[in-house]
Amino acid sequence: MVRGKTEVRRIENAASRQVTFSKRRNGLLKKAYELSVLCDAEVALIVFSSRGKLWEFSSSSRKLLGETLGTCSAAELHELGNQLEESLRQIRKRKQCILAEQIAELREKEKSLLKENKLLHEKFKGGNMLHLNAAEVQSMEVNTQLMIGRPGTL
Repeated sequence: MVRGKTEVRRIENAASRQVTFSKRRNGLLKKAYELSVLCDAEVALIVFSSRGKLWEFSSSSRKLLGETLGTCSAAELHELGNQLEESLRQIRKRKQCILAEQIAELREKEKSLLKENKLLHEKFKGGNMLHLNAAEVQSMEVNTQLMIGRPGTL
């Protein structure tokens, strides 16, 4: 059975989002482990949940997590610091892109809602709906095309 391509976007349902996070996080940790074993690569993975909970994986060196730094030389510490700074720069750059995209989407949604609001306002104003009192509104007939009985018996 072939699965269709999944559209990558935020999952709105909180329960589904949590289940997906758990499954994908576990899969990501497994892939990081496999990459470190199969390719003899040093892999460090840090995952923060939306609530700030931390999951981490490190293949052979836990230096990226701040542990066992006492045995490092000054050059190793300097290189580690540079790696962390570069990682933070990339993370911040990606975060800015995501936030800019979300802001643009919200501005478009705002424009659309303002336009819709204006049209509705003009519609009600043009139809003198704003000048009707409560009794007049209640006495208005509404054609719903609802029928009682079997269809097609008219």
